[in-house]
Amino acid sequence: MTLHLHRAARTDVLADALARLLATPLADPFAEEVVVVPAKGVERWLSQRLSHHLGAGPRGGDGICAGVGFRTPWSLFAEVAGTREEDPWSPESLVWPLLAAVDDSIEEAWALPLARHLGRGLEGEEADLRHGRRFAVARRLAHLFASYSTQRPALVTDWAAGRDTDGRGHPLPADLTWQPELWRRVAARVGAPTPQARLAETVARLHDEPAAFDLPDRLSLFGHTRLPATEATLLEALGRHREVHLWLPHPSAALWDALGAELAGGTRAAVDRRADHSHRVVGHPLLSTLGRDVRELQRTLTQVTSVDEHVGPEPRTPDTLLGWLQHDLRANAVGVAASRMLRPEDRSVQVHACHGAARQVDVLREVLLGLLAEDPTLEPRDVLVMCPDIETFAPLISAGFGLGDVVGEQGHPAHRLRVRLADRALTRTNPLLSVAERLLELAGGRAGAGDVLDLAHTEPVRRRFGFRDDDLQQLTDWVRTAGVRWAFDAEHRAEYGLSSYVANTWRFGLDRLLAGVAMSEDTGTWLDRTLPIDDVGSGQVELAGRLAEFVERLRTVTDQLVGAHPLEHWLSVLADGVESLSAVPASEAWQLGQVQRELGRVREAAAGLATTSLRLPDVRALLADRFAGRPTRANFRTGTLTVCTMVPMRSVPHRVVCLLGLDDGVFPRVGSVDGDDVLARDPLAGERDPRSEDRQLFLDAILAATEHLVVTYTGANEYSGQPRPPAVPLGELLDTLDLTATAPEGSVADAVTVRHPLQPFDTRNLVPGALVPGTPFTFDRAALSGARAAAGERHPVAPFLSGPLPPAPPEDVSLDDLVSFFCRRGGPVQGFLSRQRLDVALPYEDEPLDDGLPVEVDQLVQWQVGDRVLRDLLAGMDVEQARQQEWRRGVLPPGMLGWRILGDLLMRAEPLAAAARERRTRPPRAVEVDVDLGHGRRLRGTVADVYGDRQVPVTYSRLGAAHRLQSWIRLLALAATDEDQSWTAHTLGRPTNSRSREAFAVSLLGPLDHTAGSRLRDLVELRDRGLSEPLPLPLKASLAYARTRRTRATHDEAVVKAGWDWRDGRFPGEQSLPAHRTVWGPGAKLPGLDVAPRDGEGFEGETTRFGALALRLWSPLLVAEQGSW
Repeated sequence: MTLHLHRAARTDVLADALARLLATPLADPFAEEVVVVPAKGVERWLSQRLSHHLGAGPRGGDGICAGVGFRTPWSLFAEVAGTREEDPWSPESLVWPLLAAVDDSIEEAWALPLARHLGRGLEGEEADLRHGRRFAVARRLAHLFASYSTQRPALVTDWAAGRDTDGRGHPLPADLTWQPELWRRVAARVGAPTPQARLAETVARLHDEPAAFDLPDRLSLFGHTRLPATEATLLEALGRHREVHLWLPHPSAALWDALGAELAGGTRAAVDRRADHSHRVVGHPLLSTLGRDVRELQRTLTQVTSVDEHVGPEPRTPDTLLGWLQHDLRANAVGVAASRMLRPEDRSVQVHACHGAARQVDVLREVLLGLLAEDPTLEPRDVLVMCPDIETFAPLISAGFGLGDVVGEQGHPAHRLRVRLADRALTRTNPLLSVAERLLELAGGRAGAGDVLDLAHTEPVRRRFGFRDDDLQQLTDWVRTAGVRWAFDAEHRAEYGLSSYVANTWRFGLDRLLAGVAMSEDTGTWLDRTLPIDDVGSGQVELAGRLAEFVERLRTVTDQLVGAHPLEHWLSVLADGVESLSAVPASEAWQLGQVQRELGRVREAAAGLATTSLRLPDVRALLADRFAGRPTRANFRTGTLTVCTMVPMRSVPHRVVCLLGLDDGVFPRVGSVDGDDVLARDPLAGERDPRSEDRQLFLDAILAATEHLVVTYTGANEYSGQPRPPAVPLGELLDTLDLTATAPEGSVADAVTVRHPLQPFDTRNLVPGALVPGTPFTFDRAALSGARAAAGERHPVAPFLSGPLPPAPPEDVSLDDLVSFFCRRGGPVQGFLSRQRLDVALPYEDEPLDDGLPVEVDQLVQWQVGDRVLRDLLAGMDVEQARQQEWRRGVLPPGMLGWRILGDLLMRAEPLAAAARERRTRPPRAVEVDVDLGHGRRLRGTVADVYGDRQVPVTYSRLGAAHRLQSWIRLLALAATDEDQSWTAHTLGRPTNSRSREAFAVSLLGPLDHTAGSRLRDLVELRDRGLSEPLPLPLKASLAYARTRRTRATHDEAVVKAGWDWRDGRFPGEQSLPAHRTVWGPGAKLPGLDVAPRDGEGFEGETTRFGALALRLWSPLLVAEQGSW
C-alpha cells in the first residue's frame, strides 16, 4: 500500500479517473468508500459526476452514486484520531478553557501584555470597551493555537516541553513570550493529550494496529490545493496499510515536473517562505503570481513518500482567447502572441467595468442572457456565479433575477431565471435567528424608538402580536405623539446620568397611551406625570394593549441580557426571548428547531466550562461566528443558476464561470497581519495565507471555465464617475492577456474590457456594436423605452393641464368647501387638486422617528407647543396649569432649558389669549348660513364660535393671508344670510413682522353693507373657475401684490413685492409648496404674469391674469379691513 498522487489541470478529468477507480469494488461488499472533499459544493458536483459512471448502463449517464461516504478533511482526521464526537482542542471547544485560563492568570506578571490589552487597571469607557474584548480575544487566541498545532507542530511541541521558541529553533519575540505560558495553562486545563501527542500516537497506531481503525481499505481525497504538514503526515501513515489516493487539481504538469526536479535536490524540511524560490522555475506569469498555494503544496508533499501519476489525457482547449490562456497555463509558458489574433466575435474572456455593485448585477444579467441567447444548448445549471462578498450582492441578485411571477411578461427577461443563493448568513435565512441577533443589539443599548419599532416590523414578531400593516403605522404615530425617544424607563438611563428624567422613555409613552384609553386629554387632568393621549379610539384599545405587552416582554428580556452571567443564563434567556417575542407558522417550524440546535451546539462546545462568567460583548462575539454563513450541499447544483462565494465550488468546471464584485480593496481579502500570530512573523512555506488562498481561487476559476470567463468589478465611482482600478489579480490577468494574443487594434486587455455607462438606458447599451461586437448589449425593454425617450426630440415640459377641464356641475356649495378651496396650504391650486375636483394626493415623506432627547426645538415644534398652550388658555385653563400640562408631553428639552422655552412661548400666547377674551364678551354660538347664489344654487353651512355679532378667531401663527381670508369668507356668509345684523370679524395672531413691538396683530373686518351677497357670489364664481383649472393665485404673493397696487405702485413694483413671498430665500417661499411644485413645476416663476385675464376675470388697470385675480380676490377684503389701504 502507498499514497497515490493523481494530478490533472481539470477536476472533471480527476472525477472520471476516480469513478474508474471506484468502479472496482472493495473486498468487503458492505464497506463504504470514503471520499474527502474540501467543500460542500464540490461534494454535490462530484456525487453527480460519479453517478454518470458508477452503475451506469451501456449508454452511460444513468448510474447512481451509492455506497460512497463524503467527508470533510476535519471529519476524516477526527475519526482517525478518535475526536469525532468531541475534540477539546478544536477552536470552538478550546475557547472556554482558554477564557478560564485568561481570567485566572490575568494578574500575573507574565500576562501583563494581555492584561493591558483587556483594560486591566483602567477605568471608565475605555475600560468597558477593553473588557468587552474578553471573549473575542479568547476566540482569536483559540484559533491561533489551533493553527499552530496544524501548521507548525514543532512550535507546540517545544512549548509543551517548556522551550519558548517559534518552532524554528529561534526564541520568540519579546512581545509574544506570554503565549507559551498561556498555552501551557490551557493545556493543563484541557487535561487531554496535546494535538502533537495525539498525532504521534495515531501515527504509531496506524503503523502497529492498522485494523483498529474503522476505515475501508481505500481512501480518496479530492480537490485539495493546500494541505498542512500534520495532515500530510497522517496521510502517509494511512497509506502504509491502505490505498490512499490524493486527487490534486494542478494547473500545469510541466510546472510540477520542473519544480519537482528542483525540490529533488533540496532539503525536505520546511523552509522560510522568504527563502522559497520556487517561482523562479515558473514560466507563466499567472502561475507565478496566483499559484503559490499549489507550489507550496508540492513542497509539502515531498516530505511524504508517494507515487505520482499525471491523469490524462487533458481535454483540448478551444481555439479562443480563454483556450489559449489555459493552454499556456498548462504548458507553464507564454505562447507566441503574434500567432494568435483575437477575433472580434471571441467573447470567451469578458471583463466588465461598472459603476458600483448594483450596476454590476445589471450587467451580469445582460451578459448571461446574451450567452443563453447565442447558444441554445447552454442552460442555467451550466453557469456558476462566484462572489467574494455575497452579503453585499445577495439582495441585488434577488431583485435582479427570479421575479418572473411578480413582474410578469413585461419585466426584464432575467427574472425568468431562477437563482439559488448559497453561503448566506443564518440570520439572513432564518428570521428567528435575526430576532435573536436584534435582541443582542438592543440589550445594553438605548432601546431607541426606531430600533424597537424595527423589531416589531419583523415577520415573527408581527405574527406573535398580530401586528398588521395598518397597526404598525398606528404604532409609529402613537410613539411619535407620545414623545417616546429612547430607554425603557428612567432607571434604564442611570448609566447615562439621566435617571431623574422620565420623559421620552417607553414607560412614559405607554403610560400616556394607556391613560388615553380611560381619559381624554380635553379634561385638562393628568395622573402624576402622565398626560393622556387623546388619540386612542375604542377600537384601538386592544392594539394599545398588544404594544404594551410587546414592549414589556422586550424590556424583560433585554434586562436579563446585561451584566455578567454564566453561558447557560445567556442561552436560556435568548431562547426564551425569541420564543416570547416571535412566532412562526407550523410550516416554518424548522426555524425554531434551528435556533435550538445552534444554541445547543454552543452549549456543547462549552462542555463543563459553561459556568464561566460572560458579558454582553462576549456573547455577541460568541454568536457572531455561530450565525455566520455555512454552505450546505442542498444549495448547489440544483438545476438553477448558482451564486456562491469563491470557496464551495472551487475548481468545479462550468461552461460559464462568472466572478462578480472583484473590486480593488475587496479581493483578495485585505487586513493587517495579526500581531499576535507567531506564524505570521516569519512564515514557512506551506503555512496558510488568506491572500494567497484568494489568488489561488482566482486561478482555479480561470481554469474551471470551459467556454466563457466573465468578470465584473467597480471601474468607476457611481457618484462622481472617478475611475477605479481593478483588483490586483484581475489587473495581472489583463496584463497576461496582452502577452497571450494580439488584438487587431490596441491591446487585448482593452479589447476584452467593456466600460459600461452609468445608466442602463444609455444609448450605448442598445446600439449594436457600441459595447459588444455586432449586437445590442441589453435585453431590457424598459431601458429601450428610456433610451428612445432620451434620444428623442426635446420638448418643453408640458403644462399640468393643456386646457381647462369642463365646468363642474352647478351644485350647492358648502361653506367649509369654499373656505377650504381658498385657504388650505397651497391655496386655490391645492383646492383644484383636492377631493373637490381631481382628488389627487401629493407625495410626501414621513418624518423618521427621532431617537434623541430634544435639546433644541425647531420653529415648527415651537409653533405646535405655542398653539396648544394658546388653546388651553382660551379654554379657560390658567397659565400654570397650561404650563404643567404641556411640560408632561415630553416635547421640550429636559430641565431648565425646556422650562425657559416653554416660558417664552407662554409669554407670547398670553397676550393673544387676553386679547381674545376681551373681544369674546358674549357666549359662543353657531350660526347657520344659507345664501342664494342664483341659478338655483345655494351656499349652506355653519359658522361656529360666533360671539354675539362678531367672529374672534385666534391663531398662534403670524397673522397672514389665509387667516384673513377665512374670516372674510365666513363674515360674507353671515352678512349675506342676515343683512340686518352688524357682523364683524376680529382675527388675532402674532405680528407679521418679527421686529414688531406689538404683542399681537389684529385684522378687523366689517361691518359690511348690502354687497356681501355679491361679494360671496364672486368668490363662488372664482371657485368654479378654479375647479376647471389651477388659478395662478398664490395667497401670500397675491395679497402682497394687491396691497402694493392699492398704494398706486406700478405693476412691476408690485410684482417685485409679490416675488418676495413667492421665491425661496432664507426660508422656502410659496413656489416650494407641494401643490405649486406639482402644477407650476420646481422653481417656477410667479404664475399668471405672462397670461392676459380670461373673459370675466378682468380688473381695471390690470393686464395680467395674476394681477387681475389678485385684485379681484383681495380688494374687497382690504376695503373692508379697518386700517388697510
